[in-house]
Amino acid sequence: MHNSGHKSGFVNIVGNPNVGKSTLMNLLVGERISIITSKAQTTRHRIMGIVNTDEMQIVYSDTPGVLKPNYKLQESMLGFSQSALDDADILVYVTDVVEKIDKNDFFLEKVKKTTSPVLLLINKIDLTHQKELEKTVAGWQAVLPQAEIIPVSATNKFNIDYLKKRIEALIPDSPPYFEKDTLTDRPARFFVTEMIREKILLYYQKEIPYSVEVAVEQFIESADLITIKSLIIVERDSQKGIIIGDQGKALKKVGTMARKDLEKFFDKKIFLEMFVRVEKDWRNRDSLLRKFGYNLE
Repeated sequence: MHNSGHKSGFVNIVGNPNVGKSTLMNLLVGERISIITSKAQTTRHRIMGIVNTDEMQIVYSDTPGVLKPNYKLQESMLGFSQSALDDADILVYVTDVVEKIDKNDFFLEKVKKTTSPVLLLINKIDLTHQKELEKTVAGWQAVLPQAEIIPVSATNKFNIDYLKKRIEALIPDSPPYFEKDTLTDRPARFFVTEMIREKILLYYQKEIPYSVEVAVEQFIESADLITIKSLIIVERDSQKGIIIGDQGKALKKVGTMARKDLEKFFDKKIFLEMFVRVEKDWRNRDSLLRKFGYNLE
């Protein structure tokens, strides 16, 4: 496949908590989360989703630890490098009509220095009126003269299509960063099973062969918590014993490892329950395999 005319790039979304970043991210990426092997995750980007079309690949990410309000200035300066801004092809800075402009002076200084195009989104414009909004826009224009300011309302989906068009226009010509066929838009549950499975293989190493499956029986998301009930399926009682471990210690450890990773990924508190079940010879039973999402064509 030749990539003439293909566009590809990183869009880095930054902003304080509570300005509506995640609502916006969902509108841009869709509720689907693209699963990428951990190798593709760099320390500077936490990939939140990838939008693929035949002629374009947009990688949405946020920069971990960019905006840490109320941090001692020094720590923030140490913990954050300019390169995280500069290697984004587009920087999307999300603020809202409530937030004070000078809340992040040190960070704004960095944004001023960035060579990437900056789209400054003023979210929640449904909570203000024209005069106030004009004042806010003027204020931001003075602080970040190079930014393109786009007033939006994520909850009302106002101006989101325009925002998408601007992002698409600014994405540079480039072959895709990630193989298109290795990227599947899979539901969040899939990510949970992969992560738990990875931790199991990591923790038990040789003791538990690949004959272990993970099923997510329950995935309930609320504003600040995701409750997950998952099932670890093994083939033999002896394996069940190994996974649970002495007094349940091993299972607890794996649960904690998985929960921490999931909290990072979903950016929410996670309540994770894990159960172990023996399904004799599950790998040879069609109905079970179908249940775990293997296509048996």
